[in-house]
Amino acid sequence: MTALEKGPTGRRRGRGARERILSAAQQLFREQGINRTGMDQLCAVAQVSKRTAYQHFASKDELVAEYLRRFDPEVMPGVFDRTDLTPRERLLAAFDIPASMPLCPYIGASVELHDPQHPASEYARDYKTALAARLTETAREAGATDPEQLGEQLALLIDGAAVRTRVLGSASFPTAAAIAAVLIDNAIPASPPRRPGGDGGTTATAPVPVAGGGRTAKRRVF
Repeated sequence: MTALEKGPTGRRRGRGARERILSAAQQLFREQGINRTGMDQLCAVAQVSKRTAYQHFASKDELVAEYLRRFDPEVMPGVFDRTDLTPRERLLAAFDIPASMPLCPYIGASVELHDPQHPASEYARDYKTALAARLTETAREAGATDPEQLGEQLALLIDGAAVRTRVLGSASFPTAAAIAAVLIDNAIPASPPRRPGGDGGTTATAPVPVAGGGRTAKRRVF
């Protein structure tokens, strides 16, 4: 085993350095942004030397990309992997986000970096695509007639609510959830209730008087 390196405060550092760097990145990037966070400050918070930081991450760009990769690798598993909720309930649970949540890190990174080819920008696009895919998959489970369209609509609502919450400092997700409920109900065809007595969903007919005579017409009863 190689000798442990001493950090800037003289404390011995070992294999936990990478996790401390990522933890510091998560704290600083979300509190003050990516561009305002320099490597000197980040290393000070992580209590590692810059030499150690660059041993784990070849550049700040690489660190930013890894920060995003580690943020939510399974794409909201606490929502989409729940087996105690119906598919419709899982779709609505995606909007159960407190107003105190900071701006979505993927949106924040894309806005700050101004570079679509940056590794972090590419990962942000991958994440947003994956989120829409999970919404689409759940919409399909719920029986939506056009799950791809519903998935994209809900993804747009989530991102819009996240930005509006940050800009206005008010809770926008409850409003977005109400809109989502309307979209979901319009996208999922309602099943007609079964006829009392249970005949496998077939319909019955009842006589309806026909004006001007004693004949009767048939009226569908569902």
